[in-house]
Amino acid sequence: MLIFNFRQIVTRAKRPLAASLCHDGKLLHTRYYGSQTKINKDTIDLYRQQYIRDSWTNLTPKVLSHLDRNLHLQRNHPLSIVRQKIVKYFYGAYLSPRGNPLFSVYDNLSPVVSVEQNFDHLLIPQDHPSRAKSDCYYVNKDYLLRAHTTAHQVELIQAGLDNFLVVGDVYRRDEIDATHYPVFHQLDAVRIVHQDKLFERNPELKVHETHYKTHLSNGNPTTGTTSPLADCIDQHKQPCHTLEAVKLCEHEMKKVLVGLVQKLFGENIKYRWVDAYFPFTQPSWELEIFFNDNWLEILGCGITRNEILERAGVQSSIAYAFGVGLERLAMILFDIPDIRLFWSTDSGFLNQFRDDRIVKYKPISSYPQCSNDLSFWLPEGMSADQFSLNDFYDIVRNVGGDIIEQVTLIDRFTHPKTGKSSLCFRIVYRHMERTLTQAEVNIVHAKIGSELVETYHVSIR
Repeated sequence: MLIFNFRQIVTRAKRPLAASLCHDGKLLHTRYYGSQTKINKDTIDLYRQQYIRDSWTNLTPKVLSHLDRNLHLQRNHPLSIVRQKIVKYFYGAYLSPRGNPLFSVYDNLSPVVSVEQNFDHLLIPQDHPSRAKSDCYYVNKDYLLRAHTTAHQVELIQAGLDNFLVVGDVYRRDEIDATHYPVFHQLDAVRIVHQDKLFERNPELKVHETHYKTHLSNGNPTTGTTSPLADCIDQHKQPCHTLEAVKLCEHEMKKVLVGLVQKLFGENIKYRWVDAYFPFTQPSWELEIFFNDNWLEILGCGITRNEILERAGVQSSIAYAFGVGLERLAMILFDIPDIRLFWSTDSGFLNQFRDDRIVKYKPISSYPQCSNDLSFWLPEGMSADQFSLNDFYDIVRNVGGDIIEQVTLIDRFTHPKTGKSSLCFRIVYRHMERTLTQAEVNIVHAKIGSELVETYHVSIR
């Protein structure tokens, strides 16, 4: 899924939700209360909004503890340094006739979004795996912690914005290793180009094909590009767009994104474009760079689906969008080996980064690992395939916190006589700032087993 794949530092003081509009109605800034998290038996309070718990609620104390950390805005933090470099690049790449930056930045938007914002507005199908309870952190069936900053795209377009960047923390249930963490940070961008600007020198050319009619009339579908998702994998263009419009927009997008990569990694960096598929862009690409003898995906991008623009009230225009993960860039640029380090409060880590410079991370110290295996029988009637690995990972994270370095499924077994299924995981423990004793690890390991028994009714082997 595209990592589209931004918040000013929020103080802990209570601040009301507010939106400031300039004279032409464009959204300038949004801010929200500190999380003020409260979880009761029947409700959850987040940002002074109360939500009813239901069968979809799967928030954990571990994940909620990361709300309002704002690493991407913490002075001299690697994620903040990368954010600033990207923002500065776009400020210089697009200027108004008066010499002011065209792009506005939104880094203060609440991470609690609706299902409509996170999925429906972006044309993500009802049966798409990214909607699964096992993949996202749901507040309830209607709200979740955003899985991508793209969730804010439509609301900002509806506010009248043509060029904007969104930065923020996003939340996904995932595996546990050195490159995955349930909270990470994304930078998203959208640029809308209106027909009169795109074809300023050739006014006879159009963004849309002459036979095309808007598929919205007073909010109701009529004719136009209401084709099913299966029809939207063509890398050529969307049916509604003229080839000239797509090629001009694609050329501009790829030129500016290659420039960004060269700004971050050097003019001589090798790169390549790879065709991709995302529900909300068509055609779509991923940009890869050749780094340390490997091709690495850096960002995803594409031409915004016209349905998204039309439903947001934008006509006779074409747009591009891209998204990038800040952790991925920072781990490459600063040579940071473990994603957990970004959450460290140790001065030995934080003091290595100063003055917005790219420097290579020097390990604070090398602490030994402790490794324990955990085997258990699943409840009768449940197969190994029916057990959600992300449910197990969440228990491990919630109990063990950031001393969990990696969790690996090392064995699946079905008893030939009883038919009961068994799983065995290897859990690797390592503290980032001191040496763990085996006795400490055994206590945490036992608590993980107890929590697993209580929650999922397994039997420890």
